[in-house]
Amino acid sequence: MTLSLAAVPKPSTRVATLLALIAGALVPLAFAPFDLWPLAILALVTLALLLHRQSGLSAFWRALWFGIGLYGVGASWVFISIHVHGNASVPLAALMTGAFVVFIALVFSLPFLIYGRWFSHRPLALVVAFPLLWLLGEWLRSWLLTGFPWLYLGYGHLDSWLAGWAPILGVMGVGLIAALSAGLAAHWLVLWRANIRPRPHHWGLTVFILALWPVGLVFKQVSWTELNTSPISVGMVQPNIPQELKWRPEFMQPTLDRLMAMSDDLWHHDWLIWPEAAIPQVYHRMLPFLDQIHRQATLTDTALISGIIYDDPHQRQYYNSLAGFGTALGLYHKRRLVPFGEYVPLEEWLRGLIDFFDMPTSIIDQGPAHQRGIEVGEGLISPSVCYEVVYPDLVATSARDTQVLLTVSNDAWFADSLGPLQHMQMARMRALETGRYLVRSTNNGISAIVNPRGQITARSEQFVAQTLSGEVYPAQGMTPFMRWGSWPLALVAGALLCLLGCMRRWDEPPLELEGGDGIPEDTEPQTEPVSATAS
Repeated sequence: MTLSLAAVPKPSTRVATLLALIAGALVPLAFAPFDLWPLAILALVTLALLLHRQSGLSAFWRALWFGIGLYGVGASWVFISIHVHGNASVPLAALMTGAFVVFIALVFSLPFLIYGRWFSHRPLALVVAFPLLWLLGEWLRSWLLTGFPWLYLGYGHLDSWLAGWAPILGVMGVGLIAALSAGLAAHWLVLWRANIRPRPHHWGLTVFILALWPVGLVFKQVSWTELNTSPISVGMVQPNIPQELKWRPEFMQPTLDRLMAMSDDLWHHDWLIWPEAAIPQVYHRMLPFLDQIHRQATLTDTALISGIIYDDPHQRQYYNSLAGFGTALGLYHKRRLVPFGEYVPLEEWLRGLIDFFDMPTSIIDQGPAHQRGIEVGEGLISPSVCYEVVYPDLVATSARDTQVLLTVSNDAWFADSLGPLQHMQMARMRALETGRYLVRSTNNGISAIVNPRGQITARSEQFVAQTLSGEVYPAQGMTPFMRWGSWPLALVAGALLCLLGCMRRWDEPPLELEGGDGIPEDTEPQTEPVSATAS
């Protein structure tokens, strides 16, 4: 039996492009500071319907416009870094930002080329293949070309019922459940518009996917790690040094004076944290000052941890590092670097073309893959510097033998944009995934303390010089996500897609691509069928 294409009207190419662009632009509203997570579900329902029964190239182009909307709005803060701090003209900064958005959108759309080529015509594609490929797309963006794991769907659910899944499946697993929910909604819309009577497996899938939400609420009550009963007092200095002055030689002493003056009332804390690259000079040129703060920290029995650029005197290398003084021991070198901000790809061709390719800190080398955390007494702190905290598996692996997470940052690069707020939200997810307290110290906000449930217990304001105090409790044990990371999800998703792609029929004959709406012979329409006509 067949049904007229009029039963499931398809938008024109121009309308589909516009809808995809708008839907993509809605997704960032699910993240901080808006936190309207239902809009992301709605956006994915729209994308799923736009990809339904499309060929590989058609699905790719529609997904590309969705990605342009997603990153054009959600990563718009890149323009500030290029224009304000890279001294590029407005047209040039806009062109470079646009190129960045299109490139990331191309990476985003690759899985949907596969979707259109092998899956979009299958009856259960929307509720099975679409969510699995969404997951694999996020996983791909976590490592391809060093990765850009930003704007993952799960971040919007830090305060929804799905947050309970984060310690088990991580942010990508939370995003998968959200994508399953969107695919399910799209699937039922297709059944309704085509007037197809639901079959038992439709109801079974519906019950299974919807049940994941209340189960997540139950998991939110589970404590996966055990907290010590003795608190650690933490003080943080947020100096609010203007980015345009930070590396000027004449402003170095005023910066050091501000750090010391703001620390006067914090030396009684167990830990004292200064933010990323707080000391505006390389390590070995600051030895007299470092000896001074080490003595002060030792006298007050304080663990002082500060960001600094560490210069290796033997190999002429520079690292964006954290160093411990007083009762804190150890050095940590950043392992995930920011392109152009910390290193310049294709350096031999790009250096010197414009100021953006010659930023003061674009000389940083990548730290060793395996490093011990910062040691304080008998405990270990798991450090991450700025951008590193957005890598779920990196943080989860580093936290296995440590008790508290520490991340330092300088979000002055992004001014008053969405970037710092999104960054803070991602740090909250790391605390939830690992069941550990997280301390976040920044140059100009948001500095915060986050508990193992991802809730902020103390925070600073943005763009002001202030100090922040609070308490953390060291954690013992590991969450399931810390043990396994994202690999099991990616492997299972890949295996399921291979299995489904090799099956001649899942449960019904395949639907036709673009040229017809095939209806299974054993499925009875609820209205009188008419012959299919190509439109």
